[in-house]
Amino acid sequence: MILGKVVGDVWSTKKSDKIHALRFLFIQPLNRDLSTEKSLIIAADEMGAGIGEMVMVTQGTPAMHALHRENPVPVDAAVVGIVDNLYMGEDDKDKG
Repeated sequence: MILGKVVGDVWSTKKSDKIHALRFLFIQPLNRDLSTEKSLIIAADEMGAGIGEMVMVTQGTPAMHALHRENPVPVDAAVVGIVDNLYMGEDDKDKG
């Protein structure tokens, strides 16, 4: 699972029936220090995340099962949570 920031919407008028009615977002992965990576991920979203929000994204086979569908959905990534707050303890390098 990754932590990312929603940076845009993806619109597609023609797509597979298996992903019909799904909303897709551009997600920019975040590093441990919350700086952004240069890469982008396209993720299906049923949580209702908006641009600028921090989200949790699952990838691979778990993403296919994360969406509320009767059968697995052919997606590589899915938003599974919107982050309200987070806390990370001190870095191990600062200890000892």
